[in-house]
Amino acid sequence: MAKKRVLSGTRPTSKLHLGNLLGALENWKKFESEDAFFMIADWHALTTEYESHTSIRKNVLEVALDYLASGLDPKRATIFVQSWVSEHAELALLLSMITPLSWLERNPTYKDQIQELSDKELHTHGFLGYPVLQAADILLYQADIVPVGEDQLPHLELCREIARRFNHLYKKVFKEPEAALSKVPKLPGIDGRKMSKSYGNAIFLSDSPKEVDLKVMQMVTDPARKLRTDKGHPEVCPVYFYHKIFNKENEAVVAKECRAAERGCVECKREMSKHLQAFTKPMYEKRSELEKKPDLVVDILKAGSEKASQTAQKTLAQAKEAVGI
Repeated sequence: MAKKRVLSGTRPTSKLHLGNLLGALENWKKFESEDAFFMIADWHALTTEYESHTSIRKNVLEVALDYLASGLDPKRATIFVQSWVSEHAELALLLSMITPLSWLERNPTYKDQIQELSDKELHTHGFLGYPVLQAADILLYQADIVPVGEDQLPHLELCREIARRFNHLYKKVFKEPEAALSKVPKLPGIDGRKMSKSYGNAIFLSDSPKEVDLKVMQMVTDPARKLRTDKGHPEVCPVYFYHKIFNKENEAVVAKECRAAERGCVECKREMSKHLQAFTKPMYEKRSELEKKPDLVVDILKAGSEKASQTAQKTLAQAKEAVGI
């Protein structure tokens, strides 16, 4: 049976955190037996971080370290940098010629992100048109499967619509990709909100065991539990959420003792921290070793980008021939 082509990526706006690991990277690793391409999407980072260009270059290496430390294997999957494969920009320009403006304006995350990132000037051509670049990323590789979170489904459907429009206007060049949804719920940050580097509430894959422990001990718990003798409500406690993921064998006991006020929040955090550190320590150690070998990491990215470019060139040539240029 022929392998499925898989494509996904993440923006290098910072180092990656536990939410990125559970929501994306762990899902990606399931597809390494297929023909998998995993991208560091630095052009996409520019859509919101165009004033921070120097940090994007640095973050490309940081994200590469996180990819490798998390267990992505460059011998089994192609790991590459978006801007090192110029075909992405050329196909994005080609697709922008046929994409109706109304399709971009109805993008459900467009207005949401402008409001959420109100401290940035995002009324730009690049930000409005980033779904076209995203479509180019996927269609260049004739991807069969795109591992995504549920919030990315509208973007994937727009990609499919662009592919259909191109195929209808010219001739069939592009496949219509299917989503592979990640089932992991959003991981809360140490303040209880969604984990995000912009909130300053993230536990990063690069954090040492000591840093992990410090952040865990700062985590919010059940807001209604003021005293050690107060009975708790684990279902609203971020620390218990982590127990369900990193301490599955004992999470029922944790919930029972919390509800009966048989354990305090500090005790609960200490136990969870022990399990979380056991989970993150191997990644931290692997990442620390890779940090000493930056040339090796760059070589992996160069080799992956060269392979990606060879694949992308074939699709771009077909698209240009279909258009007549």
